[in-house]
Amino acid sequence: MAVLIQVRDAHKRFGDQVLLDGAELSLVDDVKVGFIGRNGAGKSTLMRVLLGEDEVEKGEVTHHPTLRIGYLRQHDPFLPGESALDFLIRDSGQPDWRCGEVAGQFELKGAYLDGPVKELSGGWQTRVKLAALLLQDPNLLMLDEPTNFLDLRTQILLEHFLKGFNKAALIVSHDRAFLGATCSQTLELSRGKLTMFPGKIDSFLDYREERREHDRRVNATVIAKQKQLKRFIEKNRANASTASQARSKAKQLERLQTTEIAVDEPTVFIQAPKVEPRSGTVVRCEDLSIGYPDHLVADGIQLELEHGERVAIVGDNGQGKTTLLRTLVHSLDPLKGTLKWGFGVEIGTYAQHVYTSLDERLTVLEHLEYVSDSNTTRQDVLAMAGALLFRDEHIQKKIKVLSGGERARLCMAGLLLGTANVLVLDEPGNHLDVETVEALAEALKLYRGTVVFTSHDRHFMGQIATSVIEVRDGKVKNYFGDYSAYLESVEQEVESGERERSGGKGNTGHPKSQNRTSGNDYRQARRDTRKVEKEIKNLEKKIAKLDDEKRQINSDLMSETDPEKAMKLHESIQELSQQLEECEERWLELNEEFQA
Repeated sequence: MAVLIQVRDAHKRFGDQVLLDGAELSLVDDVKVGFIGRNGAGKSTLMRVLLGEDEVEKGEVTHHPTLRIGYLRQHDPFLPGESALDFLIRDSGQPDWRCGEVAGQFELKGAYLDGPVKELSGGWQTRVKLAALLLQDPNLLMLDEPTNFLDLRTQILLEHFLKGFNKAALIVSHDRAFLGATCSQTLELSRGKLTMFPGKIDSFLDYREERREHDRRVNATVIAKQKQLKRFIEKNRANASTASQARSKAKQLERLQTTEIAVDEPTVFIQAPKVEPRSGTVVRCEDLSIGYPDHLVADGIQLELEHGERVAIVGDNGQGKTTLLRTLVHSLDPLKGTLKWGFGVEIGTYAQHVYTSLDERLTVLEHLEYVSDSNTTRQDVLAMAGALLFRDEHIQKKIKVLSGGERARLCMAGLLLGTANVLVLDEPGNHLDVETVEALAEALKLYRGTVVFTSHDRHFMGQIATSVIEVRDGKVKNYFGDYSAYLESVEQEVESGERERSGGKGNTGHPKSQNRTSGNDYRQARRDTRKVEKEIKNLEKKIAKLDDEKRQINSDLMSETDPEKAMKLHESIQELSQQLEECEERWLELNEEFQA
């Protein structure tokens, strides 16, 4: 495996903040890596260093001579009036037939391909940029938050594209489901250090927490031993007959060291507003039409939501999810029909039209104190500010100097410090890192009010949603199934479209010859079926055995205090995880074959 990019002993600062502190990294030519880290840790800076747009202060960054980077940029590369096809031809230098062929992989055809590209939604423009990347024939893709503002269908298309891309990729994202589906390894930037983990993000997060828990246990043991030795030394060093023992114990004490537990700033903990649980109908919509004076988005809406529900609003971009949310919070007037909230409802809103209209004269702290519940202490306000990354001197910043992402986080912090018993959230995970999104999900699961929300983060949606409302083709209705069922139905639609595009519409042989199955063919089919069935059963036994072994070694690791033995146990867990993953993939393949 060729090393495409090598980073050695890299150092980089931004003001007083250390972004890279002796960082080491190797990106090889056939591995897809998910890149995570807290907001502000330096991920974007490292990406610029790898692209050659920024330099390290010390250390070296080496590119392989054959390296061809495809970088998904956030800025708009399109010319006024240019169509998607024109852009692809201009950007790649490839003929129109080739550009059209690659564009088809992302469902870019008809008006989406030939109309003005600047008039397309952000999700469709991202598809055009991805097609342009593929036309450049890169051997390393670098994607910075590629799923931001992409609807579910486009995310799945991007996933399928990445799974079929047999070269290297480095992907920055806070979307655990997306990283888990596309990346086989995980890279974390924390306190200036890069850690490459040879496994998927969920395994990495589990391992990291296990290591931290193990280090806490070892530290507790070491501290107890240190206290015991200190007591012995103080008691015996003045006594001539035991002074030599005291000196020996002092040397032993010097060798005892605690392990620094590698956590970023204080662990994120978020608490949702404390409200009394209620029952009954929270909001009712009857024959509701939503949209704008010159544009009807959806009509005939009949909805009734109950107190305590966590309702996910789903649908492709442009179908009207945000329009529905804005109508629910009275930011838009209904075009027709009635919308009525229940008695005693207090609505808290998180949406772009809210966090772009904050009072710019206030500081972060002043705003949070102003919007928080009267019973909230100063310490609670500071804790919430810290959880949303406003710490130290940042809490005294004026709102007018905050970036869009900082304003969004400030709005979220203020909302969670309030007393709202209904939360209406439009993309609450945007601008938040993996740990903060996870903490927000945990808070919302414990929240005793009602949540109506939309998000592009599938892991977040799956954790939170207790019911699903779909906005599609001018209609808004309850989806009779949970979020996982909705996700599966969209997956099937996308896969069906991909099969049609690849020409897999079925065999076009002679029908009569297809329908006549010979006795030999039948017996062979039965033998093949029995063989598959047997292998499935054997795999299930093996998976159960490997699971038991992994569980036992995990248990041993939690109580092991010897670093060398702990490392060997960790290596054993990695090997077992790899075997489990291979067995489970094979089991899925066989099950599909068996059902077919």
